Amino acid sequence: MLLDIDFDVSTRNLTPVAVSHDLQHRVQQFLYAEARLLDEQRFDAWQALWTDTGMYWMPQMHEQESPYDHISLFWEDRMMRSVRIRRLEHARNWSQQPPSHTARLVGNVTVVGEDAEGNLVVRSVFQMTEWRKVAPRQLAGAYTHKLTPVDEGWRMHMKRIDLVTADSVQDIFEVFV
Repeated sequence: MLLDIDFDVSTRNLTPVAVSHDLQHRVQQFLYAEARLLDEQRFDAWQALWTDTGMYWMPQMHEQESPYDHISLFWEDRMMRSVRIRRLEHARNWSQQPPSHTARLVGNVTVVGEDAEGNLVVRSVFQMTEWRKVAPRQLAGAYTHKLTPVDEGWRMHMKRIDLVTADSVQDIFEVFV
């Protein structure tokens, strides 16, 4: 999947979607539940929210159109996310002694439309505080989720994280944003 250049990361040319109060509420609850799983470090449950081919992407520059034509801070498929989860949970992971603690605020949730593959495209903004040992670190930006419909709701087909400080020098990321 990492080198699958046919993976559609675009959020242009979307089909409009009628957004009822129920749909808006269910999408918000999905995003809030995802944030809670990450804050509680329930990584296996978070990983279960993904499709088998889902990609976690954090561009390194503003308005980056593709992970293939420019370096990204993250471009991870299921295997890479699993490797990172196992490392974060490992008892001998010295960089997580003590472990990071996070709190996220997710807001301005907007259903943008539906892509050609039938994924619901949702944009939101976030503020995240991470603390480990010394001073808290503040991260902010926008999430773009591509949600694949399943019987009981959705699975994440893509999560794009656009940091406000994307093109700045970044400290090491020991958490999923």
